[in-house]
Amino acid sequence: MMLWSVSGIGVNWGTQASHPLPPDTMVRLLRDNGFQRVKLFDADYDTLKTLGKTGIEVMVGIPNDMLAIVGGSMKAAEKWVAKNVTQHITSNNVNIRYVAVGNEPFLETYNGSYLGITFPALRNIQSALVKAGHNNQVKVTVPLNADVYESTNGSPSGGDFRADIHNIMLTIVNFLSLSAAPFTVNIYPFISLYSDPNFPVEYAFFDGNASPVSDGGTLYYNMFDANLDTLAHALQKNGFADLPIIVGEIGWPTDGDRNANTEYARRFNQGFMSHISGGRGTPMRPGPIDAYLFSLIDEDSKSIAPGNFERHWGIFTFDGQAKYPLNLGTTNSGALISAKGVQYLERKWCVMKPSVRLDDPQVEPSVSFACGSADCTCLGYGTSCGNLDAWGNISYAFNSYFQKNNQREDACKFPNVSMITKADPSPTDGNCKFNIMIQPYYGSAGWYAQKPLGLTSVLLIFSLVL
Repeated sequence: MMLWSVSGIGVNWGTQASHPLPPDTMVRLLRDNGFQRVKLFDADYDTLKTLGKTGIEVMVGIPNDMLAIVGGSMKAAEKWVAKNVTQHITSNNVNIRYVAVGNEPFLETYNGSYLGITFPALRNIQSALVKAGHNNQVKVTVPLNADVYESTNGSPSGGDFRADIHNIMLTIVNFLSLSAAPFTVNIYPFISLYSDPNFPVEYAFFDGNASPVSDGGTLYYNMFDANLDTLAHALQKNGFADLPIIVGEIGWPTDGDRNANTEYARRFNQGFMSHISGGRGTPMRPGPIDAYLFSLIDEDSKSIAPGNFERHWGIFTFDGQAKYPLNLGTTNSGALISAKGVQYLERKWCVMKPSVRLDDPQVEPSVSFACGSADCTCLGYGTSCGNLDAWGNISYAFNSYFQKNNQREDACKFPNVSMITKADPSPTDGNCKFNIMIQPYYGSAGWYAQKPLGLTSVLLIFSLVL
């Protein structure tokens, strides 16, 4: 069995789920699996309080839509730090180590929306941390996508920051350096494979099966090392060779695309863990690598604009069950430990009535509405439920909507085409599963699960062949 010592593998805990597990269940999941560090995307009170007295190092997040507020007002930044950092450190004994200011704010798809407000937000939060006396323990950082740098010659040695944001990147990098804070980057070989059908598949993994890429005699056997060293060269080229780097997100999804499956995800994540276990790092950055796996759990309410795979990054399912064997080097068994004590709704499903014809005029708009309001990302080519027949596709859509709305009777009243059954419609072969939702969590902020959705505007985001 492997047991290794890095500075502690971290994990991202996202909460864009219609039915999140209660924070105490999630924190137990973290502790049972030996995660020593967790990265959050916001500063939810219940989440942070539950992390108190656990010793787990926490990176709290400021969402992009708050950057203008904390960047435009020193008072707002101080108020945010008082509420989301000071209170939890002093009252709840939470081990907050980083504040993530924004999340990939310079993505090209944002069309520059956050270019002018990210640095002011970073500067104000840092000043607020200093004023509150936290600056030795809590560091600021900006999790950035790997698209903020590029290579001028196609190799890591050509690394530099993207021309259109070069000045702002140097301003931020210089500020991080002066603040003794790290550069945080998210690296996704899966996205390269998803975006480019000609991308060499083996180069995404860590098995050493890919043809190495030579950069002036330095050989790169996987995309991760080459990508991280492109950043290292960019930093070195601009006078910041020693700035610490954190890998804020790295992982592989298990559904929603033909290359998103449990076998590839297991292979990638296990390969990554083994790759960093020896602490040898990359050619440009030898030594231990600080990294946060993406992610802890599936999130069924994430935007699927980048692709249907977005809702399937978890190493655990939405209900905290391990998806595949993965040795993090942190448990005695060398295996993931699933969530305990999960409470489910009743064992019943919403399906298409067997007597209804496929060309019934009510079928298509009903399916369109169900998929637009719930989650049909497991349907389609190369996905876990991609081999269902037409009845199965329609029933899957109906059930997804029914479960998301807590099995309310009126959530299975698609006009004369649906019915509730207590017989599990999941196929007996393969990985396709018609889920039963977990009980909605009631926290201090109210009902965490979404309120039932009315059968209003039809939103077609996923087309099915009926």
